[in-house]
Amino acid sequence: MIPPGSELDINIADFAARLLGASETGPRARIIAQVVLDRFPATTATIYILQEDDNGPFWSVKASLGEGAEPDPTVNADAGTLGAVFQDPRTVVFEGSNLVREDYAHLNVRRTVKGLACVPLLQGETLVGAIELLSFDEPLERHQMEALAPLAEIAAASLVSSLAYEQERHGSLTSITRLTQFYDIEKVFSSTLEMDELLPIIGGKMREMLECEAVNVWLVREDGSILLMHRAGEDPTTEPNMVQKGGEGLAGDVSDTGESVLIDDPADVRLIRRNANAGDAAVRSIIIAPLMDKQSLVGVVEAVNRLDGTPFDEDDLFVLTSLNESAALALHNASLLLAERKVEILQALVTVSQEITSTLDLERVMQAIVNGPQAAIPYERAAIAVEQAGRLRLGAVSGRREIDSNDPQIKPLEELLRWAALSNDGIYIRQHGEEIDDPREETKAKFARYFDESGMHAFYGLPLIDESGRVGVLSFESSDPDFLSEAHLEMIKVLAAQATVALRNAQMYKEVPFISVLEPVLKRKRKFLAMEKRRRQAIIALVVTALLFLLLCPLLLRVDGDATVAPVHAAQVMPEIEGIVKAVYAREGSRVKAGQVLAELEPWNYEGELAAARSKYQTALSEMNRALATNDGTEAGIKQVQADYWGAELKRAQERLSKTQLRSPIEGVIATPHLENLVGRHLALGDTFAEVQDTSQATVDVAIDETDAPLLKAGQRAAIKLEGFPTRTFRGEVVVVSPRASVQADRLVFFARVTLPNNENAIRTGMQGRGKVSVGWHPAGYVFLRGPGQWLYSKLWSWFGW
Repeated sequence: MIPPGSELDINIADFAARLLGASETGPRARIIAQVVLDRFPATTATIYILQEDDNGPFWSVKASLGEGAEPDPTVNADAGTLGAVFQDPRTVVFEGSNLVREDYAHLNVRRTVKGLACVPLLQGETLVGAIELLSFDEPLERHQMEALAPLAEIAAASLVSSLAYEQERHGSLTSITRLTQFYDIEKVFSSTLEMDELLPIIGGKMREMLECEAVNVWLVREDGSILLMHRAGEDPTTEPNMVQKGGEGLAGDVSDTGESVLIDDPADVRLIRRNANAGDAAVRSIIIAPLMDKQSLVGVVEAVNRLDGTPFDEDDLFVLTSLNESAALALHNASLLLAERKVEILQALVTVSQEITSTLDLERVMQAIVNGPQAAIPYERAAIAVEQAGRLRLGAVSGRREIDSNDPQIKPLEELLRWAALSNDGIYIRQHGEEIDDPREETKAKFARYFDESGMHAFYGLPLIDESGRVGVLSFESSDPDFLSEAHLEMIKVLAAQATVALRNAQMYKEVPFISVLEPVLKRKRKFLAMEKRRRQAIIALVVTALLFLLLCPLLLRVDGDATVAPVHAAQVMPEIEGIVKAVYAREGSRVKAGQVLAELEPWNYEGELAAARSKYQTALSEMNRALATNDGTEAGIKQVQADYWGAELKRAQERLSKTQLRSPIEGVIATPHLENLVGRHLALGDTFAEVQDTSQATVDVAIDETDAPLLKAGQRAAIKLEGFPTRTFRGEVVVVSPRASVQADRLVFFARVTLPNNENAIRTGMQGRGKVSVGWHPAGYVFLRGPGQWLYSKLWSWFGW
């Protein structure tokens, strides 16, 4: 079993070369164990590395070869026979007869032990590991173990270098992972401009990256104090909407100084003060950093207690400070959006104010009040009820020209408005889940039933009252319980004040409705009777001729409206596999055909997978043919299954390789700018590489007033005049009439979608103009007087119809 002589026949150069061929600790340990096992057959060779953690030093198994024993993965440094090497790093040899089972309890032995030896692995004077030999045939000799000294010296150096390599690689991977996390978090922070959505994202992502129990996000208020806007996780030392100033807490102090704070000692006076009322769930360690927008403080972020129980360190504080830079930028963008929305709300308020004060028509005023604010307030339904003859009557509902009292949705709304009008203040009722935020049980029951029937989850009602008494009540509803912000509520209050004045003026004017109509008629009658007879007859003849023309002469009726070129049909080119862009074969504006290769991804990995699959497939076929040649049917069947499997893998590898070519799904024009700059960019699954637009046809949406919508049909001819081409008329055909109305400039319109040939690519998305649709031949009177006739009929019906 053991070679004779005191020297072992080991080729040191070959051994060192084999070790250099492997860079990681595991493979190198297996090489060392195999070389030892080759020199000492019928033994078990185990390679240990001496490591240390929070519980102290321990032996870690890196390789074990041979039969008869299975070592535990880790062994205490001072345990058993290995403990002798740990205490005195020299070669030790034990005879099996002198050993008790507890001496090698770390080995699961299934045979009788004849001899056990431990050879230390030393790097200079430092113990880095050990070689353990276990013999089952005959004892081990000390001189044979000492002959392993050259091998042990080289083995120790190789293991130390491999551990350093793995540590360096781990550090590099950790740095890359951290950079990737920073990049991903910056994208996540920039994914929304909604402040209410952004704050939970900031808190949650920071908590995830710092691996802590809680993250508190404070924002600066106008008076210089800071308000706890969001708390991710559990921190018993803070409360929602908590306010701090300098000297009142750690966050307040950081907002004053603008300097980051790291506290890693639970006995720190500042933490003791903070934990005064926290009980057992105290803050053990905390890091705090300011949120700076350029040179201005916008807030403070706190991270509380690492999840693993260890205190925060300077690296954690650096991470928090870096995250704050991205968070501050995202908060700055969100604040700009809030400011822009406030401007939009003011503009919408001015527009509505001009509309309701420019007329004394009560119906028009009410329609403007319920439909106009929709440009700035995200409600789904608005309604107004007015006081008439001592009774509150529903006057207008957004999106409806007329109100049907038999509609099952109208009656509950009208009853609710009458109830809301009894209050002198605004009523804001919201439903979150099954909970309705009102202290009165009767109100909860009323709105639980109403919300269930209407599908809404928020109701805001505001009485309209002036010095003369109650004018009416205005309401807004939405399925989103939090659809109104503070800015929206302020706008509604201003709108309500203006609406009260406009409604009162319109009601007073409506009390004498015929004055403005009868006076001009009587004046014209007296003037006509005062004319001479021949002139009256000529006027009568002219009127009769005009009537005959209007009744008998057919004219082509055309309805028109604003035209807008709709977006062209576009297709996104996305990779089906991950990879780095190797080459780009198209540019912005290039015309491509369906299936044309636009770019290629680097195929290294997929070519390697294809080569490996092809090699294994060929090997399986060869082994199957060899088994068939030797009439071994069982082996041939097994190899046939393996060949089929690797054949399928080869086909999948070929498919993955083919997917490195990015092809155009349709024929069209490349619309993505600077496509060539994507070379070297990594594309993940779902990333958009390019957009291809089909410009062979253009679609134009013509906004037709709802009174003309019944005349529209698919297949009718249309003429389009675009502002970009003042001397050209484009002709096409109506393909679709939108089934749903849209609000445009406070009127309801339906869209006639017209397709136009666009072979020259002259028509582009977003162009505007005017469109006319030919709806058939009709008498001239119908063509000229249709609009006034409809208006007159609607007025008469509103007065006398039923």
